[in-house]
Amino acid sequence: MKDTRAASFVPSRMSHASNIVFCDGPDSPHAFDIVPLQPRKGELDARCPVCRGHGEWNTEIDLVSFRCKRAICDRCLGAGWVETGTDPIAHPDIEMTAEGYPKWVTHYEPRDDAAST
Repeated sequence: MKDTRAASFVPSRMSHASNIVFCDGPDSPHAFDIVPLQPRKGELDARCPVCRGHGEWNTEIDLVSFRCKRAICDRCLGAGWVETGTDPIAHPDIEMTAEGYPKWVTHYEPRDDAAST
């Protein structure tokens, strides 16, 4: 005789309360909820004027569970700080090697070019 108890058991989904808020940008009221400030990396760095030192902001956040989706700041490339001196700006990137494999590299932009992004 075949046991049908396991076949008839269907687990129910666990629902939870949620209050999802969508943020239009860094000026939205909940844009920086639970987003920490990024550590400062240099003597001449200043907080990014766009993300105010966070490097990213929430685009969507559930105010009950605090699950969120985030956007990286285009001005500081997620660092949270911008260079105020004349040093070139370093940012990580991925390039393909001659053999066709991805490789992490660091690109350097002059300060003036980085300020226009």
